[in-house]
Amino acid sequence: QVQLVETGGGSVQPGESLTLSCTASEGISGIDNMAWYRQAPGKQRELVASITYGEVKKYTDSVKGRFTISRDDVKRTVWLQMNSLKPEDTAVYYCTADLQHLNSTVYSTWWGQGTQVTVSS
Repeated sequence: QVQLVETGGGSVQPGESLTLSCTASEGISGIDNMAWYRQAPGKQRELVASITYGEVKKYTDSVKGRFTISRDDVKRTVWLQMNSLKPEDTAVYYCTADLQHLNSTVYSTWWGQGTQVTVSS
């Protein structure tokens, strides 16, 4: 069974930084697109950042210049470096990845369990 395990959430003050990481379980033969989403209370889930297999990166406008997405396929991990955090960044952050299991010929999209990020003074 494939799993995505997220770590790195927490509570910080405005202007501080956090790094989220998300690692896929073993038994993966391929990783395609990876991304981070977030969902604030009472709001729809939104795409924060994405990175393709060829490392083309995209960001939602509100985080451009502050957040950086990166990946290491050997480690089966995607990171989200978040700098200059603002209260409006408060949300549950989810990673997602298109993974090919060793016993499969197709890619499927998997989601992490979510990690809480709270930015408050």
